Amino acid sequence: YEYGVYGKTIRHKLYASDKKERYFHLYHSISKESAERIEIEKRINQMTQYLKKHQNKVKEFGPGFEKYFNLHYDEKSQAFILPEERCSVVERELNLAGYFCIVTSEKMSAKEAIELYKSRDVSEKLFRGDKSYLGNKSIRVYSEESARAKIFVEFVAMIVRCKMYIKLKGEMKKLDKKLNYMTVPAAIKELKKIEMVRQLDNIYRLDHAVTANQKVILKAFGLDANSIKYFASKLSKELKEAE
Repeated sequence: YEYGVYGKTIRHKLYASDKKERYFHLYHSISKESAERIEIEKRINQMTQYLKKHQNKVKEFGPGFEKYFNLHYDEKSQAFILPEERCSVVERELNLAGYFCIVTSEKMSAKEAIELYKSRDVSEKLFRGDKSYLGNKSIRVYSEESARAKIFVEFVAMIVRCKMYIKLKGEMKKLDKKLNYMTVPAAIKELKKIEMVRQLDNIYRLDHAVTANQKVILKAFGLDANSIKYFASKLSKELKEAE
């Protein structure tokens, strides 16, 4: 559907005693296949070199080696002699490279399943990455209650970000082209440029008109330039009343 990923959906039970059929969404990614094949071949070469270093030595190897090699030993000395690659095993792994599966209980298409997975995957990465850009490596609070409050705010931010991701992605599909300002960080940076300033008559107004890029982003959230003007006018009245 995108990025060279193609999918197919089938119905089957997840395990023998399962009471209902699940939906298995099978995918193949060209880029994933290339990366996995390189990784498999690299691993086999490293294991081969390691085995050859221990030829003619008494050495036991773990099940990881036995999976890919038939290990031959001298009957008398029990020294390791020769590694014989299990070609059928290696060939099977190479053939499976690039394939992956998503299982869902609800009926949906392969396209819908991978879009849902990607949106959740982004959110999970965001929550795991809060140590770096949300400052959660050191929470810096004095009580458990404060810690819970901070984590709760981060969790809400994660939900909002996930929703933004889905909306922007949906709008990009309608446009049928890739725009570099339609990612969550880029969209936030672009929208932050919409500012209000107090002018000479002490009335707050928009600093400048909504740009073309901002209009595209706003459309993803069901908004337009008129919406921004309305909110700006409403906020201006509230600020005047507050004074």
